[in-house]
Amino acid sequence: MFSTDHAGAVFFDVDGTLVPGTSSSVFLAGFLGHRDELALAEDAYASGDLDNRQVSELDAKGWAGVSEGQVLGWLDGLPLVSGITETVGWCQRNGLVPVLATLAWSPVGGYLTDRFGFHAFSGPRLETDGTRFTGRVARHFDEYDKRDFALAQARKLGLAPRSCGAVGDSRSDLPLFASVALSVAFNASAGARAAATVTVDGGDLRGVLPALSRLVTTTR
Repeated sequence: MFSTDHAGAVFFDVDGTLVPGTSSSVFLAGFLGHRDELALAEDAYASGDLDNRQVSELDAKGWAGVSEGQVLGWLDGLPLVSGITETVGWCQRNGLVPVLATLAWSPVGGYLTDRFGFHAFSGPRLETDGTRFTGRVARHFDEYDKRDFALAQARKLGLAPRSCGAVGDSRSDLPLFASVALSVAFNASAGARAAATVTVDGGDLRGVLPALSRLVTTTR
């Protein structure tokens, strides 16, 4: 349970941040049969050669005929950075609401929210026919939607952007980094490092806590 006296909120990215060295989509594409093709497309997104819509439509085709139950079973093996449980708990104890702000598909955001206790999650949605995915995108969601989602969550919590922070690693985090008081580039690309308030490298998410402590101090 969250206190009504929120000091702030922290928006955590998923792919490349909580999922180190890869993305949840590439991990799942290993089961779906298009891992190599998607990895190349994600590299092209990172370099600016493809946009999020193009990558999402390519990826979605591989989900055709698959049930969400199958995907949730695969997600139990998703590689995750150490310290997520402890970091979420620290945020909750210190009045910072932990939220997933991500471009990962909604089954991924929902899975991680349920597993670790995040307050909410964002992301694109896949079309279903009621029981299985159709291979089409039901709702696109890009880096600007990610920023807008985070700012909307802050408003719902009665928080100003100056009371919020973001933890991320790549191109999709840049609009959000520019919109909050504290941005932490965690194991990040050169572009994210250049845009961030603080840079942290390491194999445990708890490495960001000293930076987030600044957010607690300035919002109390």
